[in-house]
Amino acid sequence: MTRLDTTLIALADPTRRHVINLLRRGPRSAGDLAAASDMSAPAMSRHLRLLRRTELVEERIDEHDARLRMYRLRRKPFAELRAWLEEIEAFWTDELEAFKAHAERRSRKGNKK
Repeated sequence: MTRLDTTLIALADPTRRHVINLLRRGPRSAGDLAAASDMSAPAMSRHLRLLRRTELVEERIDEHDARLRMYRLRRKPFAELRAWLEEIEAFWTDELEAFKAHAERRSRKGNKK
């Protein structure tokens, strides 16, 4: 299984996508994420564990309170996902351009008759 596969599997869950959206605004503690998601701490912990394993988020110890763990997004897996999506988009752009050229050729041929 590739990193892209694990990224897509992790993002398939709506709760984990919600966590990602919350973390887009900045680092948060697991307790803050659980409260914002109306979820128990153990349930949020399971989601965060998977997001850490897939390297979508990282955990850091708070500099002011060593007992507090802060979570934030990691750039690399999202950059890899974006690169893959850009490849797919380029494929469809090429396909649409080829279709347009084909339709224009057929239209010119039809106008000559």
